[in-house]
Amino acid sequence: MPFIQTKVNVKISGEKEEVIKSKLGKAIELIPGKSESWLMLSFEDSRTLYFKGEKDQPTAFVEVKLFGKAGRDGSDRLTAAVTEILYQELGISPDHVYVKYEEVSYWGWNGHNL
Repeated sequence: MPFIQTKVNVKISGEKEEVIKSKLGKAIELIPGKSESWLMLSFEDSRTLYFKGEKDQPTAFVEVKLFGKAGRDGSDRLTAAVTEILYQELGISPDHVYVKYEEVSYWGWNGHNL
């Protein structure tokens, strides 16, 4: 039950959003036990993001929330994939992307916690 929230300071067209959605759906499988069938995504484009005191470069902040554990290898692989996707699709350099992970023990769904 992963959730990936992506905030960027560039515009994401509907077409690009679909491409990124599909690529993130495949990338989540880099974490053992995770799949697109449980993935929820959120995109926020045209946000004001300052990085190193400046806001003139394409920049992204990505939050990955997971029920359970990703492990170091899984999160390393996913970070590499996320940064590559954002570079390919939006021209955001990997050195202007932060990826934050949050692993939780309880996750509510369908009226109860798992």
